[in-house]
Amino acid sequence: MHELLWLPFIATSLLVILTPGQDMVLVLSRALSSGTRSGVTTAAGVSVGLLLHTVLATLGVGALLQASGWLFTVLKLLGALYLLYLGAMLLRSSGELPIAAGQDAPVSTIRLFTQGALSNISNPKVLLFYLAFLPQFVPAHVAHPMLSLFILGSTFAGLTFLVKGPVALFAGLLTTAVRRNPRILTRIHRVSGAILVILGIKLALEQR
Repeated sequence: MHELLWLPFIATSLLVILTPGQDMVLVLSRALSSGTRSGVTTAAGVSVGLLLHTVLATLGVGALLQASGWLFTVLKLLGALYLLYLGAMLLRSSGELPIAAGQDAPVSTIRLFTQGALSNISNPKVLLFYLAFLPQFVPAHVAHPMLSLFILGSTFAGLTFLVKGPVALFAGLLTTAVRRNPRILTRIHRVSGAILVILGIKLALEQR
């Protein structure tokens, strides 16, 4: 796959990934409130969500969303409601996230991973972004365009974890200091929750 435009793709992808958004807010919130493991688990869930978007974009589902206004609207509203739900949980919390309680139990890890994945999967804008973004780095003469799209999408998902994983690790190192002052943790929850609510409203109001 040497025909692909790897250097501009990786450079542009890193800029996109580093742009603050709902996934980054969620990863930071989990890491600061529950530690490195929770943050990294959430980041892994986000990356797996991107892998699903990769498969859907490769199969052309993104084109279906572009063609079907009502389907896009339904999925967009579901994604917005999910963001509002996560934001409400953070706004209501006081010192520790409900989903973080008993974080050493396997079910907690699964829930964190699932929420990370769902925060990404439930946003149809990501799929449309993939459909608009990835083809720009596939030359017209490439022999297998669908395979090329899949490889680029998978690479984007991997880069996302390589960026958000260390972010979660660094934030997790601050957990002990944050927990010594519950007010700091509560403020983090409030700010993160407010941002997710704003992003949910923004997603609900956005057009394609």
